[in-house]
Amino acid sequence: MPEGRDPLRYFRVEARDLVDQISAGVLDLDQRPGPEPVARLLRAAHTLKGAARVVKQKDIADRAHAFEEILVPHRVETGPLAADEMRELLRLNDEISAQVSALETPQPPATAPPEPDAPEEPAPHPEAPIPNRAATADLDELLDAITETNARMAPLRRLNVTIEKLHRSAVSLADQLRTGRTAPTGTTRAAAERLAGELGSAGRLITDAVDQIERELEDVRAKAEGLRLVPAGTIFTALRRAVRDAAEGEGKRVRFEAYGADIRMGAHLLGPVSGAFLHVVRNAVVHGIESEAERLAARKPPEGTIAVEVERRGRWAVFRCADDGRGFDLDALRRTAQERGLLGPSARPPDPQELLDLVLRGGISTSPQVTEVAGRGIGMDAVREVAAQLHGEVAVRSVPGAGATVELTIPLALLSMTGLIVEAGGTVATLPLDAVRGCVRLSAAEAAAAAGTGRIVYDGSAAPFLPLAEALYAGSTVPDSPTPGAAVVVNSDAGAVAVGVDRLAGTSALVARPLPDLAPASSVIGSVSVDADGNPRLVLDPQGLAAEVLRGHAAGARPGGATASTPLPILVVDDSLTTRMLERSILESAGFEVDLAASGEEALERVRTRRYGLILSDIDMPGIDGFTLVERTRADPDTAGVPAILVSSRASAADRDRGRAVGASAYVIKGEFDQEELLNHIRRLVVRS
Repeated sequence: MPEGRDPLRYFRVEARDLVDQISAGVLDLDQRPGPEPVARLLRAAHTLKGAARVVKQKDIADRAHAFEEILVPHRVETGPLAADEMRELLRLNDEISAQVSALETPQPPATAPPEPDAPEEPAPHPEAPIPNRAATADLDELLDAITETNARMAPLRRLNVTIEKLHRSAVSLADQLRTGRTAPTGTTRAAAERLAGELGSAGRLITDAVDQIERELEDVRAKAEGLRLVPAGTIFTALRRAVRDAAEGEGKRVRFEAYGADIRMGAHLLGPVSGAFLHVVRNAVVHGIESEAERLAARKPPEGTIAVEVERRGRWAVFRCADDGRGFDLDALRRTAQERGLLGPSARPPDPQELLDLVLRGGISTSPQVTEVAGRGIGMDAVREVAAQLHGEVAVRSVPGAGATVELTIPLALLSMTGLIVEAGGTVATLPLDAVRGCVRLSAAEAAAAAGTGRIVYDGSAAPFLPLAEALYAGSTVPDSPTPGAAVVVNSDAGAVAVGVDRLAGTSALVARPLPDLAPASSVIGSVSVDADGNPRLVLDPQGLAAEVLRGHAAGARPGGATASTPLPILVVDDSLTTRMLERSILESAGFEVDLAASGEEALERVRTRRYGLILSDIDMPGIDGFTLVERTRADPDTAGVPAILVSSRASAADRDRGRAVGASAYVIKGEFDQEELLNHIRRLVVRS
């Protein structure tokens, strides 16, 4: 039947979406019973029933109706459904899903009626591969068309240049006519002036049109490429169902938690990972989670937890399954490994991690019996094979009595993200926006201070700082570039770091691709994207960027000469001898070098002759008070990057606000003085050389 006359064309799309809602909703209802999830399920089932009847899909409509009949009595109840009711909902859900899936695959016309004794096709199990619902071939054609359209924009750009030249010629002609260097008629003069005006207007219109088309094409390109990617959350419903079924079979109570559903990647990755992790979560239920009695005896909640998390690390995706069960049985692993001859002769017994690594060799099971879901030792085989197939890695960790973690790390061929576009040293690059903690405009003095101290104070903490151009061109000559006009604070596993950039150029949706295998690149560069003109643009790796910033500090790259691990001395400023000596004693006991100043004037003299990692100052002092002292150090490029803490008996909100306004990083009240709190502030803020 021609596509335009296919009566199921739109029903397939709507039905698949409704089935997804019902599948997730049933599992929600199982863990969090109540009127609200029942109402959501009833709406989805009722909508599906009505749509199915419109297109004469009686079997789907009948099962949706049966689904409703089970739920209707529970619309106002808060308790859980009976076990047999939940099993019936799951059975109906599987049958509806199978029938909708069958509609998505066109069937060849039957040449003969089915045999009367032919067995009915079973409903597909929830672990069926994830369908790639985006028509990849169509999307590729769309992307090719966008690229072709971009190429056809080039003549328009050249035409615009030609019109601009004609415009200048017309203006010149009009000027000649106006000044009398030629002697045409008034009509000719008016015509020349009109030509100049029309050419100028046409040039502006073409420029605006080209700019608008380029922006729209870039937006369409990003969305089209994004359609090729699937949210990681599409695997969670099947995993959640597998946990629920395994727990019911084992007579255990297990809660399923999922994180990272919005991370998008290719369906060709999610399909194999989903299949492997079905084994992982089942093993976690059977081998890891204890019975309710065992958990209570171990002072654990009666309900176990299995958490599946998807995380992006640069150009890698990490799939992690963690449970709070008993952990791997290391003694059983050791016995099984010895029986199979996997432990060679050694003077020492294998340590726990060596035993866990044996699990990845495959075929090792500690289950005393074979069941429908575990005991054959093939669960970790499946994970290992997927890792090999996708060029990834597997790691296993276990804490006796606290649970186990299985982590699969795979490279991403395509990754959809929103990026912050920055420019540094003549290079335009993109930072993943979800790794950006914040941006700070820098004056010339602030930029010089940050470069000099290698630190920038942001949100009450001193973050290591490095101009991005130095990170990009590490080991080679850094091109001349303007003083950084902004600092981008980036989150990483090692903490927050800041990079200086020449300018910020806004945000953009993009699809990042891995670098070619033979392309030389530093760890700062994670992947590459393509702009509207087909030009590559670097996508920075936040983890690699942080490592480069910290490496520069560890190597003593910042001016000053001391090692990165040595904190710079602290300057204590107070007109009270007792307070000065008390604070000095506290700081020296904590391992800090301390200098003292009895006034604001003396403190300013000292900071001009020595580098300090922090200024700890009273407010009420004769002459220059603490507010003024901090304000002046902030205004001096040589000391602008040195954090300051104000310690005062003033406790009003106005004084605190004034302290923040002049640039103090913390405000401690003497009447509420807490030695450990003060040291925590200092450890967080102190600048190291």
